[in-house]
Amino acid sequence: MSTENPHQNLIDRLFAAGAHYGFSKSRRHPSTSPFIFGSKEGNDIFDLTKTAILLEDAKTALETAGKNGKTVMFVGTKDEASKLVKKTAEATEMPYVTNRWIGGMLTNFTEIRKRIERLKSLRTEKESGELERKYIKKERVVIGREMDKLIFNFGGIVEITKTPDIMVVIDPRYEHIAVAEAHEKGIPIIGVMSSDSNIKQVTHAVLVNDALAASITLVLNELAASLEAGKKAFVPAPTRTDDRTRRPRPTTN
Repeated sequence: MSTENPHQNLIDRLFAAGAHYGFSKSRRHPSTSPFIFGSKEGNDIFDLTKTAILLEDAKTALETAGKNGKTVMFVGTKDEASKLVKKTAEATEMPYVTNRWIGGMLTNFTEIRKRIERLKSLRTEKESGELERKYIKKERVVIGREMDKLIFNFGGIVEITKTPDIMVVIDPRYEHIAVAEAHEKGIPIIGVMSSDSNIKQVTHAVLVNDALAASITLVLNELAASLEAGKKAFVPAPTRTDDRTRRPRPTTN
């Protein structure tokens, strides 16, 4: 009977991507200790057997979210992650925040929606040529700057109409404001994090190198594949029809 680890292929790919390298032992958060294999040259080394299990758990959560038609928000604003997060979110047609987390994005969503609607309105006016007709050049310059700022802050969430059902956060320690708001709103978090983060701050922790592009890319690709698999199995709830429109009229003699 084979004794090979069922996650061996994933473990090998994680190792090749350098996902096993954590931070120095002095920066280690106590909550990550059970997932540390050892140290090398003063840096923590993750036990990739355990990391693979954590990743599979996070993948299952996202596949379930996809099957249930849930909205997943991807968050990663630090330089090492922002472009990768945006690419993943766009590929899965999900909202994202990669430039700056605006305070109140979840906890004061009503006000955030007003800014999003303003952006959508300006985009519509620009595409229709209405801005050219309504405003002189100097005014259009000012409006253009406003649009640029709105796109920078809200471009990744312009299509959402409510707060997300689940969040994928790269480096929850860095994105502590987003994490705090998610907690306040009761939104589950999948945290892709290194040894300096508190795993108790997230619902599903994935302990990997969160500062290395290859490591982040691998994890995001795995998560995105599971989300897409779930979305393919999603069956929208049938639209309810008034019983009166479906019942045949009684016949008369």
